[in-house]
Amino acid sequence: MQDIRDSLFKPLAGHRFRAVLLTERAGVLAGTGEAKCAAAELGLNWESELPEGSPLDAGQIFATLTGTPKQLAEAEERIIGTLSKPSGIATAAARAIALADGQIEIVSGSWKKMPPCMKQIVRGAITTGGASFRICEPPMLYMDKNFVAMFGSVAKTLKAAAGIHDVTKIIQIRGERASITQETEAALAGGADILMVDTGEIADFSACTQRLNELHAREKVRVAFAGNVKIGDIPAMAARGVDILCIGKEIVDAPLLDMKLNVIGEVKK
Repeated sequence: MQDIRDSLFKPLAGHRFRAVLLTERAGVLAGTGEAKCAAAELGLNWESELPEGSPLDAGQIFATLTGTPKQLAEAEERIIGTLSKPSGIATAAARAIALADGQIEIVSGSWKKMPPCMKQIVRGAITTGGASFRICEPPMLYMDKNFVAMFGSVAKTLKAAAGIHDVTKIIQIRGERASITQETEAALAGGADILMVDTGEIADFSACTQRLNELHAREKVRVAFAGNVKIGDIPAMAARGVDILCIGKEIVDAPLLDMKLNVIGEVKK
């Protein structure tokens, strides 16, 4: 099907224009790699001195595009989309990191719930904002609630993993097969390196760490916490001694960093 813009822009054949990309609110720039590729595919010239992860002020121009009228019309459809969502995610992640102030690690694992075509973009945006998309660096073995359900208990799950060496072992603690305290004891005895209290209940985190303290083992393992955590909860979670805090929706589902493409004039021959 013919693009109606081909007819519309016929009077401007041979003309080239310059446009700028700018933000409507402050944030963190992300998605520049994909944006540059999209610009190249459209035949546009992309100019920017700002690297991935740069802080942006509201109204700040961060890139210039030069091309034909149709190329710039297509850029408004394609390039803003490659930047605004990743930049929104990076902005939220950066806010979380600032609140953490080095006292607690921030992780956002909800990228796994995104469509496959978006996963790499979302992970990159999380990293650009300064957070992590994994609870720890690989090699690791993450044993979640479904592992525990299939094996029947935290103890049996870790027993099955006993022969696996040179990996960080993470086990979810949910209090579904035994109490939080009992699962904490089993995780410690089974050689877990990180205990993920994935219930969203502070009382469960407190029960876990209290038992570890009673066993004089708090320094032997790291304790993570997840479950409807908000970015605003970070200072309180850090004060409670959480080592790793997993924030999903407020980072991955962060609002777009709204952007505009404004044509500023014709490129004179």
